Amino acid sequence: MNLWNETKSIPISRPMVWAAYKKVRANKGSAGVDAVSMEEFDANRSKHLYKLWNRMASGSYFPPPVKEVEISKNDGKSRKLGIPTISDRVGQMVVKDFI
Repeated sequence: MNLWNETKSIPISRPMVWAAYKKVRANKGSAGVDAVSMEEFDANRSKHLYKLWNRMASGSYFPPPVKEVEISKNDGKSRKLGIPTISDRVGQMVVKDFI
């Protein structure tokens, strides 16, 4: 048994989180319910990504609430759209890439 198996319960690596972050960054997008924009996220990027990796790798990550926005449709009606936080989008991308 190696050190990895003793300290982390989920096989999520830092390079996996970094690759997911780069994909989310390229896609742009707006801030979620926490109102943290991509520029603000980048100002403390290593702190945010380390916290996300640590929680995902230990199995203690729980996503924050999703910001709800109504967008109008062509027929005049509207529909609700959920906007996750940047950290949650990175976490979703890690899972998507892992699967």
